[in-house]
Amino acid sequence: MHQKIYTQVVIIGSGPSGYSAAFRCADLGLDTVLIERYNKLGGVCLNVGCIPSKTLLHIAKVIKESKELHRTGVFFGEPVIDIEKIKNWKENVINKLTNGLSNMRKQRKIRIFQGNAVFETNKSLFVTNEEDQFSIFFDNAIIATGSKPIKISSIPNDDTRIWDSTDALSLTMIPKRFLIIGSGIIGLEMATIYSALGSKVDIIDRFNHFLPSIDKDITDIYVKSINQRFNLMLNTHIDKVEIKKTGLKVDIVQENITKKNIFYDAVLVAIGRTPNIDRLKLDKIGLKINSFGFIEVDNQLRTNIPNIYAVGDVTGTPMLAHKGVHEGHIAAEVIAGKKHYFEPVIIPSIAYTEPEIAWVGLNETQAKKEKIDYKVAIVPWSISGRAIASNSSIGMTKLIFNKDNNKIIGGAIVGTNAGELIGEVGLAIEMGCDAEDIALTIHAHPTLYESIGLSAEVFQGTATDVLNSKFNK
Repeated sequence: MHQKIYTQVVIIGSGPSGYSAAFRCADLGLDTVLIERYNKLGGVCLNVGCIPSKTLLHIAKVIKESKELHRTGVFFGEPVIDIEKIKNWKENVINKLTNGLSNMRKQRKIRIFQGNAVFETNKSLFVTNEEDQFSIFFDNAIIATGSKPIKISSIPNDDTRIWDSTDALSLTMIPKRFLIIGSGIIGLEMATIYSALGSKVDIIDRFNHFLPSIDKDITDIYVKSINQRFNLMLNTHIDKVEIKKTGLKVDIVQENITKKNIFYDAVLVAIGRTPNIDRLKLDKIGLKINSFGFIEVDNQLRTNIPNIYAVGDVTGTPMLAHKGVHEGHIAAEVIAGKKHYFEPVIIPSIAYTEPEIAWVGLNETQAKKEKIDYKVAIVPWSISGRAIASNSSIGMTKLIFNKDNNKIIGGAIVGTNAGELIGEVGLAIEMGCDAEDIALTIHAHPTLYESIGLSAEVFQGTATDVLNSKFNK
């Protein structure tokens, strides 16, 4: 059956950027159609990414903390892992959220069509699924098809023990020996989960540093905290993977010299993601792709075709859900006739590891590159009453200020709940706060977030909880 559909706006993809764009369009009174390949809303983030990983990371954190409580005189036995119950718990969390999205879509009267979409013209799409075909004619379109994991061509992809992030979050098994290729956020989070569940985990990366957006003093603290849980090997790459019945034989080369042959029960490839645009037939309508393979957009998320917009991972780095949500809102508002622009001062990033790592704004390397005369203020969590009392003293809060005007230009936090704490730093940068604004804002005691206020005092030289001469750079 071939149906013809007419709408003011069509959105392709229902991940955070797609459903946010659709919901905002509907709220602005636009007739809206949403196209989704799968039978659930939420995209990768909700179904096989952000949400399931955070569900499992919560479990991993509780396991780690319960083991560490023996220092206080509280003892637990070894955890018993029921993988099926954990999977059910994860699915329940996902279903709660996807059902919520579905209800909001219905209440907004957004029509949804399940299937694969391709552009026929700059005013029409052809959508197909196993049963139906649709021609959708639109005034405006928003591309929000997200991203997929990058594969390594030299590694076999036809063995169920070679995983991508979706496979890792499916919890098909808990490998005794687990190799993760790539030390980015996904790799580090998977190492956190599987090491807590009982795997012996190795992470390798061909570069000599990880999370390059963060200064080394922050990553050094993280490395110190994970040494007992999993093994991080930098300047290391895979020479060959051999598929064996008893495991995956991996030839690992370190420092381009030392070669090791190690058997693993599973290997996760987590070297990054690439945009999901190859099926859309964008070349047919002449839509412009940049040299990195992403859709080129302006600061209103408009492509080179005036009535077609793109939001989320397809527009490039940082490939973060919260960036995509804001882009989706702006695209919808521009279509509705508002003179809005996507011009954030900063976008925060978080590795939801244990401890968490969070950063926003400029790091020292970037400040030097931009020739900013900056000053760093650091507060180690070893002086924080709350951190010591909650067994989380391995951590640090670091703020970077412009010495010319004392304004905060960047910050990074490593430690428990760093992802929640970074919000104040982001707001301060976005609002153009100077050190005095932060220092004179009374922070509750004892808390972890008071380390932010204390860092501002360190910059000013007014802190009494630390020796300013030692920590004020």
